[in-house]
Amino acid sequence: MTLKMKIQLLFLLGSLLIASVPSYSQEEVSPYDFGRMWTFEQPPTEWFKEAYDMDVDQAWFDDVRKSSLRFASWCSASFVSPDGLIMTNHHCSRDVAISVQQGTENFDENGYYATNLEDERRVDDLFVEQLIKVEDITPRVLKAKSMASDDSDALIKAQEMLKTIQTEYEQKAEWAGLRLQTVSFYSGGKYSLYGYKKFEDIRLVLIPENDLGFYGGDPDNFTFPRYNLDCTFWRAYDENGQPLDTSDNYYEFNIDGIEEGTPVFVIGNPGRTERYRTVAQLEFDRDYRFKHLLTWLTNRRDMMLGEYNIMKTESSKVREAQELLSTINNLSNSIKAYKGIMGGLHNSKFMGRKEAMEEKIKAESGGLNYWSELSNEYEKLNPHAWAINLLGPSALRGNAFLLMHEVAKYKSMVDNKADATEISAAKESILGLAEALDKEKEKKMLALLLNEVKSNIYQGDNTVTRILSGMTIDGFVDNLFQNSTFLNGRRGVEKLLSKDKKISKSKDPMIKASEAMVNRYQEANEAFGASSAYRRSLETKIANQAFNVFGTSLPPDATFTLRISDGLVKSYDYNGTTAPIMTTYYGMYDRHYSNGGVFPWALPDKWMNPPSELLRSPLNFVSTNDIIGGNSGSAIINQKGEAVGLIFDGNIESLPGNFIFDEESNRSVSVHAGGIHAAMKYIYKADRIINELLPKN
Repeated sequence: MTLKMKIQLLFLLGSLLIASVPSYSQEEVSPYDFGRMWTFEQPPTEWFKEAYDMDVDQAWFDDVRKSSLRFASWCSASFVSPDGLIMTNHHCSRDVAISVQQGTENFDENGYYATNLEDERRVDDLFVEQLIKVEDITPRVLKAKSMASDDSDALIKAQEMLKTIQTEYEQKAEWAGLRLQTVSFYSGGKYSLYGYKKFEDIRLVLIPENDLGFYGGDPDNFTFPRYNLDCTFWRAYDENGQPLDTSDNYYEFNIDGIEEGTPVFVIGNPGRTERYRTVAQLEFDRDYRFKHLLTWLTNRRDMMLGEYNIMKTESSKVREAQELLSTINNLSNSIKAYKGIMGGLHNSKFMGRKEAMEEKIKAESGGLNYWSELSNEYEKLNPHAWAINLLGPSALRGNAFLLMHEVAKYKSMVDNKADATEISAAKESILGLAEALDKEKEKKMLALLLNEVKSNIYQGDNTVTRILSGMTIDGFVDNLFQNSTFLNGRRGVEKLLSKDKKISKSKDPMIKASEAMVNRYQEANEAFGASSAYRRSLETKIANQAFNVFGTSLPPDATFTLRISDGLVKSYDYNGTTAPIMTTYYGMYDRHYSNGGVFPWALPDKWMNPPSELLRSPLNFVSTNDIIGGNSGSAIINQKGEAVGLIFDGNIESLPGNFIFDEESNRSVSVHAGGIHAAMKYIYKADRIINELLPKN
């Protein structure tokens, strides 16, 4: 019996035990609802043989693992030449690349290409990491946990054992010089030790203009067909300042290595999935967590866009505008991602599959009731969700609101006779915030926050009523900024805080507002904190039940550690038609002219009048691989281990992948290796890099 047949039989037998599902439409569970992000400790050799007729040994997995990289602390990358050349995304690189602009250079407008080796520019503090060694340490950790007296003690003993193992391995010669990381999977069902080699001399080789690396901008984000040259090349150097010798492990470049049905593999570091969350947790996410976060992100993105449109016209603020645009792009990306997740959480088919899976695991768990207990805990937290999500201290809620938190903190210290040094530090923090206030901006930020609170507050909660005291939100904000000493300059604040006891007697409206808002946040924080350990314990028990049922036949949630995800180059139906497997530069130029040549579909002057060879070249393609944030910059390779593309996005249908993987319409989107080569050849004239990537040509 094949592996696939074994898994399907397991699910079939389990489905016979599932009771009717009342809340959502009845759906069949899928063996791959938990995804296909396989760890390298347990590579799916049998599955690859069955699905793709691949006879791959451990040497193949070791090679593709060591050719891949973690790019700093936020993306993935890979070696693509024997001389340390690194490939990753433009959107992974842009923020750090612009730090090495010189004089009047503007990489956003003109890009950058190092014509000679000596022109490659080092970025301070940028690093990449290569996963050198992996070891399964599960037996030792589970043995330590088995000696515990209760769940809390088990967690302590596991942490102690992990520290012991890490210290022990740091002394082993074969692990010397590596950064060690212990990783937990299946909420404590499995443990591994990773050893990374870190390279810290990383230099910029080539980055496209922002108009190309971010082509289509937010409107085209998470869509396909797509036309985006989202790539950047770097180089790692050794301790002697020479290009790093990576001849043992790198992906050879193949500019024509795919067609419909080609098996392809993504090697990278998916950031985080939550596919083992219960239905009760997902309903909390839908009704509170992501709902509040989406509103919060959208409002701040829109406010920043207004600031950017003014700033970009001022020649003295070019760099400041670049940094703000980067924040806006990141927020826009998050907004679209969370909208996709929310869409999935409102999808009865997906939620029906999650509930059916839950019922199956329950049926094989001997009557255990962990799911109901966890649901009860979330019922208790619902009234506090708005406060925990909206009232926490954050610069994106404005400095006036941060000042409220600091004032409440200071008053509490004074009332409780805290250490004089701590009180002094709190006082300095208040003075610093009071001095730096932009009153007009802060009034808008505070009014925005109060409107968000008013729209999302739990029914029956009187916090807003207490704050406003009969005033409108705008009236309250105007009154606060007019009459609060804290919002009218440093000198008055210094006088008010000159003696600690003054704060207790003051009638300043900031103090009243801070007590209402900050105290409500602290109440919510205490509620979540009080049940945190119990909820984590239940989550562990539930995940362990899934692990007991399926073992390692299904992959664990993503943890920003290296995974291999398999799939096929495959078209799909969308919007009443069929998406092709790839796009060409013809389509990019059509987008440019169809949209009037304006951002985000504008093309720089050097891209005008393209040769027909460029226009015919492939640009982006799609495949069924399972990816998520963190995979950005991952190489996508074929069976030969050749880089045929560069992952940079998913389609809109892939966004529910945070909690469920749906292979039917989920697609990963990659820059085609042929498209990268064409841009280098016909636009950037990057012959030096072409010869390095394709030495036979």
